[in-house]
Amino acid sequence: MSSGSVTGAARLLFTSQPTISRELSRLEQLVGLCLFDREGGRLKPTAQAFLLIEEVERSYIALERIDRFAQAIRNFEHGRLAITCLPLFSQTLLPEVCRQFHHFHPGVSVSITAQESPLLEESLVAQQHDLGLTEVEQIPRGTFGELLFSANMVCVLPDQHPLAHKAQLELSDFHDVNFVNLSRLDTYRQQLDQHFRTAGVNRRTVIETSNAASVCAMVRQGLGVAVINPLSGLAAAQTGLSIRKLSVSVPYKVMLIRPDHRPGSTAVDVFCEALRTQARQITDILGKDF
Repeated sequence: MSSGSVTGAARLLFTSQPTISRELSRLEQLVGLCLFDREGGRLKPTAQAFLLIEEVERSYIALERIDRFAQAIRNFEHGRLAITCLPLFSQTLLPEVCRQFHHFHPGVSVSITAQESPLLEESLVAQQHDLGLTEVEQIPRGTFGELLFSANMVCVLPDQHPLAHKAQLELSDFHDVNFVNLSRLDTYRQQLDQHFRTAGVNRRTVIETSNAASVCAMVRQGLGVAVINPLSGLAAAQTGLSIRKLSVSVPYKVMLIRPDHRPGSTAVDVFCEALRTQARQITDILGKDF
């Protein structure tokens, strides 16, 4: 229909005239239509052929759209990532990773659901998200995980605090010092309490709050010093607080979790690699003197 002749069709399809004639006859048998009248060795399209070609052309347009869309998916021009994590990670670890990812793959949208445990783990078990970030080393059932980041807890304090002149703080430095504490239910708070009890050090807890952002806000007001996770510590160092290493090791760990039964994608793999790169960069920063 496009070339106007069997010879032209054979040339367009890089085949022979007999092959074209044979395939046309087979097509007519399959669809039960008379598509061409044979007149003087030439094929003349019937009214049925003109009706059919309209639908064929629409189908080809749809196939081309599918091909273009598949190419767009390959090039990260379309897609969506669903991430769940603790609120802490949505404020510290993810913003820079999302900035870099969006720069190279602007067509992929990222949805972040910040929630506390155990809701976070439950949503991963239910396969509701492509990946998750947790502090819990125990991998939720139906998922697999890896250790993304590990570094020691740090002390945050105002620049003018008497302890700010020391590069590293001993437990004894906190004796009778005003202290802003995390909740007693926090596992890292419990580890710290054990270290201070063993060392016989009495901190004066003046404020107790549930998250690191609130702790830093209290420290910024001069209410005391605090020991928090290194991610929040680095963020606090950019907003007027000082951070110092501790003489004891209290490792803070971040786990990268992916559901077993949720379909994977190249975009998820690329985002995970961006997370690993960011985690390595933060580890390098913390490895230097601050």
